[in-house]
Amino acid sequence: MRVFFTGATGFIGSAIVPELINAGHQVLGLARSEAGAKSLIAAGAQVHRGDVEDLESLRKGAAMSDGVIHAAFIHDFSKYKENCEIDRRAIEALGAVLVGSDRPFIVTSGTGMAGDLGRPSTEADDPPSGPNAIPRVASEEAAAAVAAHGVRVSVVRLPQQVHDTRKQGLVTYIIAMTREKGVSAYVGDGKNRWPAVHLFDAARLYRLALENGSAGARYHAVAEEGVALRDIAEVIGRGLNVPVVSKSPKEAMEHFGWLGPFVGSDLPASSAQTQAQLDWRPTERGLIADLEEMNYQSGTVAASAARRT
Repeated sequence: MRVFFTGATGFIGSAIVPELINAGHQVLGLARSEAGAKSLIAAGAQVHRGDVEDLESLRKGAAMSDGVIHAAFIHDFSKYKENCEIDRRAIEALGAVLVGSDRPFIVTSGTGMAGDLGRPSTEADDPPSGPNAIPRVASEEAAAAVAAHGVRVSVVRLPQQVHDTRKQGLVTYIIAMTREKGVSAYVGDGKNRWPAVHLFDAARLYRLALENGSAGARYHAVAEEGVALRDIAEVIGRGLNVPVVSKSPKEAMEHFGWLGPFVGSDLPASSAQTQAQLDWRPTERGLIADLEEMNYQSGTVAASAARRT
């Protein structure tokens, strides 16, 4: 299958590209820079120049392919709502090209869509709508809109923590804040949980969703249903050799800034349905193990942990 892949040059894309190529697929990766184009060529992929705001480039890429994976997203949280709307338009543009065909279209969303439910969210949980909805709901709304036109679209929901020893999603930002402020903090008793998945397990799920996914399905790329924030704070504290402290919800808003509303949230998520439907079994190590292997002094990966074994 020739796959048009947005986000191919990003952190998650860096694992999905070889996963697809090793399975016999051809990858046409979207690249907005020369450096990105060179990285795709080095990985054995073909290059399609453009970006997620260039809708014509997206339409052309989709038209040349047998399937589409859309994983690109602008991670500028100061313009989060605006970037979610950019994602909506990108999904609508890609989907318009696939109407009337059976070509698979994989859209990326997040497991936090359903909010704090007091239990692990599942693939069946709908994201809340209305004025209080999380802005990222735009991605799933767009997926539903193109599905209504007969597009074979499915959604992969990622946890906030897609990790290896280089990056860990939102935890990466917490590490930077901890380094800056000299304390590793959590909220209250720190028992609130965040789901997580290793980068390579996530990449394998994208391939399985592309090859075997069902129209209209949602898949949760979750290996660990919930890792306690206190456990995360403690391993960061050891790594950076700083005190580990509890913050009240009010203190957390000041300490964590834009991350404040997330850090105190309890957002566990299940992938039981995904594992059963796609025969996906996470096998890589967990978030805490990767955090323990980080080289906190340099902020880079230990050489022994830098590549897949």
